[in-house]
Amino acid sequence: MRHRVKGRQLSRTASHRRALLRNMATSLFRHDRVTTTEAKAKELRPYAERLITLARRGDLHARRLAERRIRDRQTLDRLFSEIGPRFAARPGGYTRILKLGHRRGDGAALARIELLSE
Repeated sequence: MRHRVKGRQLSRTASHRRALLRNMATSLFRHDRVTTTEAKAKELRPYAERLITLARRGDLHARRLAERRIRDRQTLDRLFSEIGPRFAARPGGYTRILKLGHRRGDGAALARIELLSE
């Protein structure tokens, strides 16, 4: 039974899963969209939206909390200078997941997660 078990394992250890989410969030903020499997996209959404909420706050403490997860300085600067102010008036729901069908090699369900325009 899976009572009170949050999140997906994604067939990875905890450290590998943490690194995967950090790298995917960095790519999402750098390129505004990422094509991946549906399960990874659904797992990335709350992770990325928490970081955008920190960027909306914009203070030093929020920046340091976000810097724990986004290790690339240029991407972090973009998150706080462009992406955070873009969503300043929006009360959540900064990303969209579009289902793209199945991958040819293994039949995995693909999805694109992207930041909304405003």
